[in-house]
Amino acid sequence: EAAFVAAGIGVSPWVVFAQGISLQTGLSIGWSTFYTSAAVLLLWIPLKRKPGMGTIANMVVIAVAIEVMANIYPHPTERLWQLVLVFLGVGMTGVASALYITCNLGTGPRDGLMTGIHEITGIRIGRVRLFNEVVVLTIGWFLGGTVGIGTVIFALLIGQSFAVALSVVTRLTGGNPHA
Repeated sequence: EAAFVAAGIGVSPWVVFAQGISLQTGLSIGWSTFYTSAAVLLLWIPLKRKPGMGTIANMVVIAVAIEVMANIYPHPTERLWQLVLVFLGVGMTGVASALYITCNLGTGPRDGLMTGIHEITGIRIGRVRLFNEVVVLTIGWFLGGTVGIGTVIFALLIGQSFAVALSVVTRLTGGNPHA
């Protein structure tokens, strides 16, 4: 997420949402991200999901990483390098999500929402992820969050990135794709 902030051409939909909350409340983007994660956990209740160590670690690590790393990453000005950061961010997010979900330590709040909806409805996981991203992007934009080409790329590709990575990791490890 911090790489998207550093690229400067649009952040992921959940960070657009966090930016919007930050602008409306005065909280930093890291704290907005943390509180958003906590609120998403409430949506787990009807999905009968239970948080694990991975859930809590995800909440803390992502919030701290955005807060700290966005100021440390280089901020390229050339469009090519900005796009490279965005596409790497999409790929890394898909792979990282697939890896930590298959460790069975509990999904992060957003991924638990995604996998819970998938399990209950049978809707393909990539489509659930895309729907979730578009909804928070829209709300974040209305709250004043910044939307750019990086945001559009993330929203359109993250579901497929995650689905492909999850399939590969599951086949390689023989693991359960839904912790």
